Amino acid sequence: MKIWHISDTHGFHKLLQIPEGIDMVIHSGDCSNPRDPYSNEPEVRAFIDWFGDLPIKHKIYVAGNHDTSIEKRFVTKSDFNDRGIHYLENETIEIEGIKIFGSPHTPTFGQWAFMKARHKLDRIWQIAIEDDTNIIVVHGPPKGMLDLSYDRLSNLEFCGDKSLTNKVKEVEPKLMLFGHIHNCDGIINAGTRTIPGLDTIFSNGSVVTDGKFGKLSSNGNIFKV
Repeated sequence: MKIWHISDTHGFHKLLQIPEGIDMVIHSGDCSNPRDPYSNEPEVRAFIDWFGDLPIKHKIYVAGNHDTSIEKRFVTKSDFNDRGIHYLENETIEIEGIKIFGSPHTPTFGQWAFMKARHKLDRIWQIAIEDDTNIIVVHGPPKGMLDLSYDRLSNLEFCGDKSLTNKVKEVEPKLMLFGHIHNCDGIINAGTRTIPGLDTIFSNGSVVTDGKFGKLSSNGNIFKV
């Protein structure tokens, strides 16, 4: 199974180069940009049309904090399903023997979609992520994994979720896929990494750079599972 992981296209999905020979494409959220759900909805629907037309057999989408029209249910799971897209929201799907869990939730930061206080996220991961999960797909990163950015005081911090890091170490999926934290001011978050003693590959699939929307800085990451 050849998998293409992308995230944070923010309305610029048509700039992506579609790789050949891909069996599954997984998008980790933020296909859109506006905070207002009424303005957000047309962007999400345009993305669904594009995503559904991709010449790739399996397509998975997990929402992000910018996908406000999905949180408000202006765009529904059936809208994705009608175009042959698996939309995952705190649930698991099995495709050709591969168990994939997806969730849109990220730690609260501002007034955006699918955000929860950090102390509430651990309960989601503990209850919803099964021990034999092969791929975990979320919008935001585990703490310390391609998640370096600036806080509101312009200080650098690793802003991912510690409870998610702990759950990944417990489950040891083949892939841990996310986005949310873009490249910014000389900091490269897009890409992959591993950590000693763990076979999991961590992938930040974000394709844009903060302050430079309209030009892609990545084309996502490709894996064979």
